[in-house]
Amino acid sequence: MNQIIIATKNRGKAKEFREFFSQRNIEALSLLDIKEQLPDVEETGNTFEENASLKAEEISRILNRAVLSDDSGLVIDALDGRPGIYSARYAGEQKNDEQNIQKVLHELKDISEGQRNARFVCVLAIARPNGETKLVRGECEGRITLSPSGENGFGYDPVFIPDGYQQTMAELESEEKNRISHRSRAMDKLEDLIDTLFI
Repeated sequence: MNQIIIATKNRGKAKEFREFFSQRNIEALSLLDIKEQLPDVEETGNTFEENASLKAEEISRILNRAVLSDDSGLVIDALDGRPGIYSARYAGEQKNDEQNIQKVLHELKDISEGQRNARFVCVLAIARPNGETKLVRGECEGRITLSPSGENGFGYDPVFIPDGYQQTMAELESEEKNRISHRSRAMDKLEDLIDTLFI
């Protein structure tokens, strides 16, 4: 069976990718399954694409195996694309969802409801030894609320209302959220790459 390494220690994310690849007869292992000591790859790129590629390519080089990495975040038009690639640590080096949300809402305090367009972005990079890195991008369009609402989510979910909905991502059932999320849309595009990955 073909094998791919998912460059994450997040069990939830690893499970999602494991299920996706297992349906296609590909075994997906996460970094939690790898015995080798791997360095923390610094995300020094200026785009989601660059950061996803950096991580996938470095770990693929070390392990000499196919590696998938993702980089994702929230892009807000009225903030010139911020928080963008800095989404996870927007309010400081320590990841803190609540502080990140409060910083975004503060920066948008003078922006009217009709001008709060935003999107969640997810870029997946697959790097292979001696192969070209493949990239796919998924987006979920929406807008930023005036205040947080909902418990079923993480990150910026409580302040993001997807287009076509009245509830925030954090108010949607998990199944519905996963169906429309930026990550699921990126994974849908992976379908087109699977056949070419392991030739």
